[in-house]
Amino acid sequence: MSLDFAIRLTEILLGLAFIQQSIEHLWASRGEQRLFLPRLILSISLVLGFQTQWTSLALVLLGLFILKRFQGPYNGGSDRMSLLILCCLCLTLFIPTQTAQELVFGYLALQLVLSYFISGWVKISNPEWRNGQALDDVLRYSAYPASESFRPLADRTRLIWTMSWAVMLFELLFPLTLYAQPLLIMGLITAAAFHFANACLFGLNRFFWIWLAAYPSILWLQYRIFGVV
Repeated sequence: MSLDFAIRLTEILLGLAFIQQSIEHLWASRGEQRLFLPRLILSISLVLGFQTQWTSLALVLLGLFILKRFQGPYNGGSDRMSLLILCCLCLTLFIPTQTAQELVFGYLALQLVLSYFISGWVKISNPEWRNGQALDDVLRYSAYPASESFRPLADRTRLIWTMSWAVMLFELLFPLTLYAQPLLIMGLITAAAFHFANACLFGLNRFFWIWLAAYPSILWLQYRIFGVV
């Protein structure tokens, strides 16, 4: 995967993720509409590939106003990842040399890898994740309506324990997928399925779309390091 193609794919996926996020605010207060309607228009422009340099810069500036409006990344990790991808993309589009572009895009890929590894490390360091209690609590007490039909799973102790360890081990071992293209593709499909399940079960829909937007960077990085087509 070439750098140019990876950047263009990132623009499209990030724009689609921002469109989804922006639509959620179109029926909110007028103050929010003033922020997210322009974001929606700029995101469509990014997907279409129109003046992507200045569009990405405008999205970064608008993102700062959104941070001020909500006094920080109100949606937690998904908003932080959104800003990270956007800032890396904006820098990549404005930097004149390919070497510097590769460093910025490689940094984004590294952050994606760390997002999984650190999440797994934090979980496995927590006794409640190791014994399955953390996932049990999530299934029992999630307020998202779709979770109600899955609450009986919390009574299956062995299954919950197995699922907990499967998540932790996958996240911890994710960096190893860089060593082979089939492993990386399998790892990204598994990760996407994990995010999709969280979106359906617990309402974490933003994580699914925004993490997908970072996948081109790691596919490019593997190609850049190992020459994998």
